Amino acid sequence: MGFTAAIAGASGYAGGELLRILISHPSIEIGALTAGGNAGTRLGEHQPHLLPLADRVLTETTADTLAEHDVVFLALPHGQSKEIAERLGEGVLVVDCGADFRLSDPAAWERFYGSPHAGTWPYGLPELPGGREALAAASRIAVPGCHVTTATLALLPALAEDLVRPDVVVVAVTGTSGAGKAPKPHLLGSEIMGSVAPYGVGGTHRHNPEIVQNLSAIAGTAVTLSFTPVLAPMPRGILATCSAPVNPGVTEDRVRDAYRRRLSAEPFARLLPEGTWPTTAMTLGANTALIQATVDEAAGRLVAIAALDNLTKGTAGGAVQSANIALGLPETTGLPVAGLAP
Repeated sequence: MGFTAAIAGASGYAGGELLRILISHPSIEIGALTAGGNAGTRLGEHQPHLLPLADRVLTETTADTLAEHDVVFLALPHGQSKEIAERLGEGVLVVDCGADFRLSDPAAWERFYGSPHAGTWPYGLPELPGGREALAAASRIAVPGCHVTTATLALLPALAEDLVRPDVVVVAVTGTSGAGKAPKPHLLGSEIMGSVAPYGVGGTHRHNPEIVQNLSAIAGTAVTLSFTPVLAPMPRGILATCSAPVNPGVTEDRVRDAYRRRLSAEPFARLLPEGTWPTTAMTLGANTALIQATVDEAAGRLVAIAALDNLTKGTAGGAVQSANIALGLPETTGLPVAGLAP
């Protein structure tokens, strides 16, 4: 059975990555491509690498255009999904790559995003306990933030197996595509090249409450988090170093066993061989999160490191993975596991 999909925000980075994946998807046909200010232009002007679709003309993002499809992927700025989604019937699967429906706490949304809370949708991270069940036959899906996916997968086995205390530190190095395609002075080549810069320091990054939400649900208790994102001079990728104090009696062998057991059946969250550490280069273009963990005995802390491509597993690939489940397709359909090298 085939499905048709529309992509709203097709000229942006997330929209382009969705199209790159869907071009090769055997069960989803690409329908309308919409945009805001770029409506009326050729897709090839904005996504020249998508040669099979280069001559397609972007149309305005309207509910009437999107409603003609089985699946609608929203790759829109935060705050713009609610109005569109409200006008699409329950028979349309809507997958939101923005933040609008990720948080369950209205107060946290209003604090970090400064607007009324739009509600909460089934969460598009299948690897979470109960995640696949929540997505099966869902008609609305909220795709996680890219930093959130990285930190959650890195720490999931440790918190689920009660290996650590719920006091987490995450430092995540990320590429510039996570900031979107709109021109920003601090992302100019002359500003970013040769420099590494922290941002969103002191618990102010918008992914902070979402990471806490996920980790607390896994742990079954409130988790405290110190999260520092760091901007690096690369276009894509995230490398997150996550740590927490180990509980008494937790050994390196126990950590290894827990991570192997929790990740062995996951198609897109892979534990690397012992002694091999993730790099962003390993994940480019692939829908994989690569993970390694150890115990720093001198510090009494578990250290888990995860890498992924923020545009693939961190956004568009995660969106397609979740949509596959909701549509009743094999979860891995159309998703790449091999990265690009060198």
